Amino acid sequence: MESKKIGPKEQLEQRIIDAPEEEYMNEEQLAFFKQKLIELHDITREHIREAKEQMLSPPDITDLSDKATWEEQCGMLIRIVEREQRLLPKIQQALERIRIETYGYCLESGEPIGVRRLLARPTADFCADVKTMMENKEHMYQK
Repeated sequence: MESKKIGPKEQLEQRIIDAPEEEYMNEEQLAFFKQKLIELHDITREHIREAKEQMLSPPDITDLSDKATWEEQCGMLIRIVEREQRLLPKIQQALERIRIETYGYCLESGEPIGVRRLLARPTADFCADVKTMMENKEHMYQK
């Protein structure tokens, strides 16, 4: 059986996950998430740039069905750009919370958001319990 080698980045992530609760959002964890958010910011900006570039370079299309397909693709690209542009301020807000050392704590309850949740969603503002409550309220008012 082949053993899977893990790199330094994966080792750091595992160390972050395995850290005791009393070390939650210590210097190493804050530095890790700061780097993760900076990378996410750069990747998001690159996605936006690529999508805009793609929309500004339409292929030479004469067939009507190909033109319709191109327009549909542009519509999807616009939605992607809009979604990604909404993510950028969230990333910047998370970086600001790291700077002022409030990152990783729920904006509503003050409870820890949790390392695993932050790994999945580094821009999370709320712990899972509060977020679930907010979503349930949202669903009740939408009906």
